[in-house]
Amino acid sequence: MTSQHANGSKAAPAKIVTTNTGRILRVNPGDTVAPAPPAPAPGAHPVVIDPARRTDVLFRVRRDEGHEPSAWWMIGAFLVTSALVILLLSGVPGVA
Repeated sequence: MTSQHANGSKAAPAKIVTTNTGRILRVNPGDTVAPAPPAPAPGAHPVVIDPARRTDVLFRVRRDEGHEPSAWWMIGAFLVTSALVILLLSGVPGVA
């Protein structure tokens, strides 16, 4: 795989943007011009579409800043599952 530096071509200048949630995006100047969305009908609620959310991912949940689950929940779930497996395997006869 060749990089842009290896083949000698000049790459278009890209701007690095960090969103409020910490996602780092590379934005090309030519990509910043987007057509304006159609105006909503009078009295209708505007639909907010999250561009980072894909329909082929089932369990993706985007939470607000500060509302992410703590890592201690995953550590506790691992410990409880391990203890349950050990408890169930202790009842199997013939295991040393």
